[in-house]
Amino acid sequence: MKNQLFTKTLNPGDVFVFPEGLIHFQFNVGKTNAVAFAGFGSQNPGVITIANAVFGSDPLISADVLAKAFQVDKKVIDLLEAQFLK
Repeated sequence: MKNQLFTKTLNPGDVFVFPEGLIHFQFNVGKTNAVAFAGFGSQNPGVITIANAVFGSDPLISADVLAKAFQVDKKVIDLLEAQFLK
């Protein structure tokens, strides 16, 4: 399966369903706190290779977002992404 990046900006009351088998994350782009509710449709959703999904997605997940999520310098993210874009 191709590691594709799906993005959507949600407003209060909106719903988003993550495609089965793809890694997912949330990022609050607003200036106030956000609340999210999550539910799972299965106890065994499958196996995902996280590194491939995160650093080899198409289009790429923003290096700034990944640097903040992993709490590392953007140069580290650039180095990791280079390993998956060969």
